[in-house]
Amino acid sequence: MTLTEKLIDKEKQVSAHNYSPLPVVMSRANGVWMYDVEGKKYLDMLSAYSAVSHGHCHPRMVKVLHEQSQKLCLSSRAFYTEVLGPFLEKLCSVSKMDQALPMNSGAEAVETAIKGARRWGYQIKRIPENLAEIIVCERNFHGRTSGIISFSSEPSYKKGFGPFMPGFKTIPYSDAKALKEAITPNTCAFLVEPVQGEGGLYVPSLGWLKEVEKICRENRVLLIVDEIQSGLGRTGKWFASNYEDIQPDGMTIGKALGGGVFPISALVGKKELMDVFTPGSHGSTWGGNALAAAVGLEALTILEEEHLIERSAKLGIHLLNRLKGLKSPLIKEVRGIGLWAGVEIDPQKARARTICEMLVKRGVLSKETHETVIRFAPPLVIEQSEIEWGIEQLVWVLENYKPENS
Repeated sequence: MTLTEKLIDKEKQVSAHNYSPLPVVMSRANGVWMYDVEGKKYLDMLSAYSAVSHGHCHPRMVKVLHEQSQKLCLSSRAFYTEVLGPFLEKLCSVSKMDQALPMNSGAEAVETAIKGARRWGYQIKRIPENLAEIIVCERNFHGRTSGIISFSSEPSYKKGFGPFMPGFKTIPYSDAKALKEAITPNTCAFLVEPVQGEGGLYVPSLGWLKEVEKICRENRVLLIVDEIQSGLGRTGKWFASNYEDIQPDGMTIGKALGGGVFPISALVGKKELMDVFTPGSHGSTWGGNALAAAVGLEALTILEEEHLIERSAKLGIHLLNRLKGLKSPLIKEVRGIGLWAGVEIDPQKARARTICEMLVKRGVLSKETHETVIRFAPPLVIEQSEIEWGIEQLVWVLENYKPENS
């Protein structure tokens, strides 16, 4: 038994099987490259679902993590710290928001947004108690908590986890008319991803978000955008919602906020929304800890100073053009924006999972979603030549794929 096989077997024995990892065991990483325990090198085209947008072990991120860890890591929010204020000030500045509520995971940020939207509905909009509704979209993915999966449209996320939280309405994505018709006097918010990542890399029609903003304003409904995957340069802008120059009432941010070295998330929002939170109404032992604040501030600073957002816009055009130019009967459609692309595979001709496994053997890391879409989201520090190499491996896989029942 090889070292890889031994480690996989050990993990399978002691880990809950809530993931189905690709059969490779990672040992170290740097920039856009990862290395397994056998020493083989891989091009990371997944970035831990956009959490490693800065590249693996970015030297500035590691330096700040190390330096802050020797000073103060955690004191809880029972005290002020010298680093949280500057971090949240920077976060509010880039998001054009008034205040921030720091948490740890993306799902926590979304749960915070749900609580804030409901309380705003009762205290500010004067919706009768316990009747507030939040509108969401089909194919949404906002996290895995019991509250969030209550409004998922994916059966596999919900099976065996009921009963579910009420108070949500689901409409088709990129459909302004459906939103308008779904709103009632009890609607407090519309929660939406500007680009649906986990759902299969769906980019809405041009002008839809602007129309959504208008509808929400006319009906006194909060517009809350989930930028956890799409934010912080992934799409070639600070946030995907910037493409339509909209100003939401609230925004959830996470993943790349931790610079690939620490879990950090936040709900940022306008004062009217954020003012509903009062002492004791919400919190987290680790949320806003000093280590996270130092890391988050450096992550935002690096995005600016190293022009990673501009790189994403430029290299994203190249990536999408190359993928859309591929001539393979296995490809049904290519979708994406910035350094974020989804290659939809025709399920009648191939399995996306098998293609991902073949890519691993060629030294490229990616992952399927919904069994039919292969996602490509490399670190924003990737070079064009590295993208080209990755595309070459994909071409080889597509040309050499053999149906499993043949």
